[in-house]
Amino acid sequence: MAAPSWLLAALPPLFWAGNVVLGRALHAELPPLALAFWRWLFAALILLPFAIGALRTQWPILRRHWRMLSLLALLGISGYNTFLYLGLQTTTATNGVLLTSTCPVLIVVFSFLLLRQGIRVSQAFGILLSLLGVVLILTQGNPARLVHLRLDQGDAWILVAALTWALYSVSLRWRPAGLDPLAFLVAIMILGVIPLLPLYLWELSQGYRIQLSLVNLAAIGYVALFPSVLAYVFWNRAVAELGPNRTGLFIHLIPAFGALLAMLLLGEQLGGFHAAGIALILAGIWFATPRR
Repeated sequence: MAAPSWLLAALPPLFWAGNVVLGRALHAELPPLALAFWRWLFAALILLPFAIGALRTQWPILRRHWRMLSLLALLGISGYNTFLYLGLQTTTATNGVLLTSTCPVLIVVFSFLLLRQGIRVSQAFGILLSLLGVVLILTQGNPARLVHLRLDQGDAWILVAALTWALYSVSLRWRPAGLDPLAFLVAIMILGVIPLLPLYLWELSQGYRIQLSLVNLAAIGYVALFPSVLAYVFWNRAVAELGPNRTGLFIHLIPAFGALLAMLLLGEQLGGFHAAGIALILAGIWFATPRR
């Protein structure tokens, strides 16, 4: 039985919340360019045995549409995660999650500019509710704290990452028709790793090295499998079924999942504002998602 569309859209934010937690917790031991390079290289190697047949039979499609595939790879593989890891080197978790949560709004803007796709009243109301939930969580129930947020270089990288992901989600509309999903994903992973290689080598030349340990290796394994392979498979399918605007709204679940992961893994307390914020986020998604 096929998974419902809402579940396909909800799981990637859970995996990505774990990605942000690891990226920030281990930022001193896992340099950003190294983490991005090894993440996508291992992800491609994990999927390659399952997609090799489709890659061979659909090579003419891949060759004919290499420009669009390269653009999607640059946005969704090379760009987004690299910018995210660069931002997590210096920014606070609060600022990082808040800026990432602008993705749904940016997706709506790009959908209008590039696809001339309008937004219904129910979707607008859902986006508003979800944004309120995000603000409630990030400000711990006191929206006045927003005035004290300060943007630095790390915040700028996170904002660039959000813009890149929004463009990727909207650009999936031009994914080559008839292309096998796994073949598509492996193709953009391979194309995305290519520009990361010289950047990774430059980082090595600057003296930055991955600290080898079981924890770091496990972290690389996690980001290669869950927020890379599984999240992208689910996300691409959800965008195809729900459209970029509705699917993008689920990104608001990242701060909600982040609060729950912090409670479960780091021993932080879950306050009333967390529960209220999560409720608003889920209500917003319900209003903006079709009940089919």
